Amino acid sequence: MHASDTFSTASAGGPGGLRSRRNQERLGQALAYLICTLVALAFVFPLYWMVSTALKTDAEIFLVPPSLFPADPQWQNFAASTEYIPFWQYMVNTLLICVLAIVGTVTSCSLIAYGFARVRWPGRNGVFIVYLSTIMLPAQVTMIPLYIVFRQIGWIGTIWPLVVPAFFGNALYVFLLRQFFMTIPNELTDAARIDGASELGIFRRIMLPLLKPALATVALFTFVATYRDFLGPLIYLTEQNQWTISLGLKMFQNMYGAQWQLMMAAATLTMIPTVILFFLTQRTFIEGIALTGIKG
Repeated sequence: MHASDTFSTASAGGPGGLRSRRNQERLGQALAYLICTLVALAFVFPLYWMVSTALKTDAEIFLVPPSLFPADPQWQNFAASTEYIPFWQYMVNTLLICVLAIVGTVTSCSLIAYGFARVRWPGRNGVFIVYLSTIMLPAQVTMIPLYIVFRQIGWIGTIWPLVVPAFFGNALYVFLLRQFFMTIPNELTDAARIDGASELGIFRRIMLPLLKPALATVALFTFVATYRDFLGPLIYLTEQNQWTISLGLKMFQNMYGAQWQLMMAAATLTMIPTVILFFLTQRTFIEGIALTGIKG
């Protein structure tokens, strides 16, 4: 019995068994790649359909069965879509709000996170828990009180209700940056304090250079959220020359809803800044995601 067991173990660990395990690993990797490819195609297909529709004629859009490829690509649809509405003015308005929101969010959240992570003061953890719990508060709960406040101070009809709140922090981004601060060794800040550096000096000279990946992640999230925001501009912007691109596309749909190819062309042009920004910051973005949330 003992000899048989030894022979079976040797056979399982021989060249044949090793080859079988390698084949199983390759089969598993191939299956994983196949699943990932199918999921990626499922996510990419709506994007492809939007671009394809933008290049079709009005008659070709309603063909049954639908055509996957435009027979005669209508590249002029992209130029025509920017002429039906003040497209570029809306883009400038949107980018201005995005830039101001990014500056406010990055500045305020990094300072608040530093105070929660590196500055020792009584009740710090309790205040942080209360502050973090505001994430669970739906935006609809504060919508009407905020509108009343902004109306009382005369900000309705301006971009300030869309920009100023960014300078008062965001609980989710504060949490992400705090988690990043917690991964930095305390010896760095302790040594700087011994040398006489102030907290603001430590933050500016030591922490900010190390914080770039996390700040890039916060900036990208803020840009995407602000760029695609529809409800905020709808509530606070009263003049058409102040509208963002999300409101412009909705107006395009209301006025020219029958011309789907032009609407899809305008939507494709609207998507380009986000895609370009992601590819330019992809490496830093992934690094920031990997580095945040490591240490509690």
